[in-house]
Amino acid sequence: MKIRCLLIDDEPPALKVLESHITQIGGLEIVGACRNAVEAIEVLHSKTVDVMFVDIKMPKILGTEFLRSLSHPPKVIFVTAYRDYAVEGFELDAVDYLVKPVSFERFLKAVNRLRRSADPQPADKQELYSPNPDAFVYLKCDRTMQKIVLNDILFIESCKDYVKLNFINSKYLLVKQPIGAIESLLCGHKFLRVHRSYIVSLNKISGYNTTTVKLSTTDIPIGRLYKQSVINQLTAASIG
Repeated sequence: MKIRCLLIDDEPPALKVLESHITQIGGLEIVGACRNAVEAIEVLHSKTVDVMFVDIKMPKILGTEFLRSLSHPPKVIFVTAYRDYAVEGFELDAVDYLVKPVSFERFLKAVNRLRRSADPQPADKQELYSPNPDAFVYLKCDRTMQKIVLNDILFIESCKDYVKLNFINSKYLLVKQPIGAIESLLCGHKFLRVHRSYIVSLNKISGYNTTTVKLSTTDIPIGRLYKQSVINQLTAASIG
């Protein structure tokens, strides 16, 4: 199920940044983008909202005051140019507090914190499920946001400042992102980090042992630090 997001910021460029970040992350859906608290109230009354991304210094009412005015608010992540309200923000049980300009990597970290707050189970105990076969993300390649269908990915390999996406049709794509950011982007889909340099598609694994996972004709090493978690998840998948 997607996380339904409401964006509240009186600056259109700030809203566009949030919208751009969200479109690059699977499992998120924008249900409203508002420039003030009045517009936000209308959305909250008419739609289901799981999380609000809220600016603090807005016309007529501060984001913190707006949050206090709600009797049953959804989760909130503050996004602001001011660091002064951080303590107050966390006192209001904010999931995170982002300071503008917000990089994609920092935004991704906040989303992962949001997901953990919704499901605090350890990663190796979370339920493995079949994702939407049409699920996709947009990744930047040669100055273009390129659509990547997740079901087409065989495995992902770290190559210094890039990651190499290897597809089932033997083609590949280089994307300038650290592998940790890609791992977070794929959270909630059926991918497994098996090594500091490799992420594999769970659905494409044809076999495994204590040192490697097999993907068609390719053997991917299992890192020593990942071994127990990998074995646990593959065992859980085989009996689930």
